[in-house]
Amino acid sequence: MTTPRRSTVSCDVGALRADAVTIDLLARLQLAARRAGLELRLRGASNDLEDLLAFVGLRDVLRVQGSGQAEERKQGVGVEEERELGDLSA
Repeated sequence: MTTPRRSTVSCDVGALRADAVTIDLLARLQLAARRAGLELRLRGASNDLEDLLAFVGLRDVLRVQGSGQAEERKQGVGVEEERELGDLSA
């Protein structure tokens, strides 16, 4: 007996805001897709939405496809460049 192959549904989430309502909506959508035997992939997520999904631990569960623009992302608040102790130029 072979298992049927899952169909993949790609969903553009570029217009969605990064908030708790969106997270809830996407989690419910993923659950419904899995129950229907589908695989849901999210694409076009804003950096804020990707960060929020990662923060709540759902980025991999919701299968967010990377935007491919990681170089353009801003450095996080509180992240500083490492320096030698004697380097006071900064």
